[in-house]
Amino acid sequence: MSGTLFPAFGILLVDDEPAWLRSVSLTLERSAGITNIRSCSDSRQVMETLAGGDFGLVLLDLTMPHLSGEELLTLIAEQYPEITCIVISGLNQVATAVNCIKKGAFDYFVKTVEEDRLVGGVLRAIRMLELERENREMHSRLLSGGLRRPELFSPFVTADPAMLTQFAYIEAVAKSPQPLLITGESGTGKELLARAAHGASGCKGPLVAVNVAGLDDTVFSDTLFGHQRGAYTGADQPRKGMIEEAADGTLFLDEIGDLGIASQVKLLRLLQEGEYYPLGSDRPKRLRARVIVATHADLAAKEASGQFRRDLYYRLKTHQVRIPALRDRRCDIPLLLEHFLAEAARALGKKKPTAPRELSQLLATYSFPGNVRELKALVYDAVSLHGSGVLSMERFISAIGPRSAATAAPSPERRNPFLCCERLPTFSEAAELLVSEAMQRSNGNQTIAARLLGISQPALSKRLKQRD
Repeated sequence: MSGTLFPAFGILLVDDEPAWLRSVSLTLERSAGITNIRSCSDSRQVMETLAGGDFGLVLLDLTMPHLSGEELLTLIAEQYPEITCIVISGLNQVATAVNCIKKGAFDYFVKTVEEDRLVGGVLRAIRMLELERENREMHSRLLSGGLRRPELFSPFVTADPAMLTQFAYIEAVAKSPQPLLITGESGTGKELLARAAHGASGCKGPLVAVNVAGLDDTVFSDTLFGHQRGAYTGADQPRKGMIEEAADGTLFLDEIGDLGIASQVKLLRLLQEGEYYPLGSDRPKRLRARVIVATHADLAAKEASGQFRRDLYYRLKTHQVRIPALRDRRCDIPLLLEHFLAEAARALGKKKPTAPRELSQLLATYSFPGNVRELKALVYDAVSLHGSGVLSMERFISAIGPRSAATAAPSPERRNPFLCCERLPTFSEAAELLVSEAMQRSNGNQTIAARLLGISQPALSKRLKQRD
């Protein structure tokens, strides 16, 4: 199986001992999945090698013929300041280590150091470089505006600035190996956004989606990690887990907020160590997929209440986007309405109906707890019953019912509109002002005005006649 190189930038190992180069290369690959490695045994070729490739990190021996490690450290700092250097020496001397750090080395290790410490130092350097590259990319993307690959986000019908900003952020962090957390209410399109992020990542492998809601710990482990033959009763054949199926691609875990604590521990270890054990196996496998998770739940509240592990929460939110609810981007309702009318007409083999001018205004008064998914269902239902001419509003009115944005529970930040009034209006005056404002916002449509006021249409009609 051909794997995607990790990290995205090259790592150059420099030492005059070929045996050491092979040993470190194998250690980094076996222990940390680091595969984007090149070796150089002649210090005179280092600068030429750096000029010919996209390198981000150099592991540098100090004692070499021709050019010493300290000389190379100075040259690299002068000519390639964006490249990070780690010095690995056979000398365990504090003064030498301090001198190298002063010359710009990121870290200093003795060759006899434990493998785990060396691998940990390399991973820290990789993470730092990834963050620097991500910050530069995000800065560039957000300043330039627009999208490089807008076709990836074509499933989203929107002109909302907040949505477009989230798309730009997704493009900026698409190539990061760190997890991406997508939050938003049900029906907002979290899986669509995960697929867009997968497309923007350039990963050659597939996107494998797993809904983890309701999975107990055993099923979760078997689903993600797979199992060996004989791992448990009934395991007659080995089976790949979803992690292996997503190799070189993206693993999308939906409804992550519903994951049990025991499974959260296993997911945390997978993200921290980058490895996992199939059930019944004592040989670890490397994680070769980018992980994207999504939830409709408030993870911060779950973490505060002890239902979600704090360490996993902060690991997952390295990159985070939130899809706004439809009620928070009502300007998209007319666009979505036209889109779903055309889509429903094609699916049902009908001519696209004409929507009444008041329909968008009516829909804008509704809070849409089911978000875009609910609007799509309403449109499909209305089109399926439509015969010809202008689309009837009756199905929408009956489906929406008496609820409206005006009758929804007020947000705690909402201010009292009468705070600045020296004299409070009477009930009659306040009612008159409310009726006038509702009629103005609905462009004279009594049905919509009644919904805005939270009263029936006959009651509004009666009040209007009394006013006349």
